[in-house]
Amino acid sequence: MPSPEGRGFARAAWEAFGESVDEASDALLETVFGRPLKGVAMGVLADQLGFWLLWHRFGGFEGLRRIGMPRTTIYRRVKTFRDLLGEHPDVYRLRGVTIELDERARPGS
Repeated sequence: MPSPEGRGFARAAWEAFGESVDEASDALLETVFGRPLKGVAMGVLADQLGFWLLWHRFGGFEGLRRIGMPRTTIYRRVKTFRDLLGEHPDVYRLRGVTIELDERARPGS
């Protein structure tokens, strides 16, 4: 055999699979977020979407302060959110996601 990989059939199949997954995930991200997000780590994106949900659940800046999030953290996360998704979390709408808070879930209820 020419290498430790043998003839490379398994590796070629794996690389083709990886490329198709990358293309599909890029297309999905663009469909969901309305813009390409190539090169964005999924952990960063998940963190920002969690922040977006908390922002709406607790009523924005003051609500996040009320639950103990430091001001500097909020400012930093808002900046990162804007850099990543192009809008402030207060006005950003995620395609296909609706946040419906019943009266029991509203802050102060």
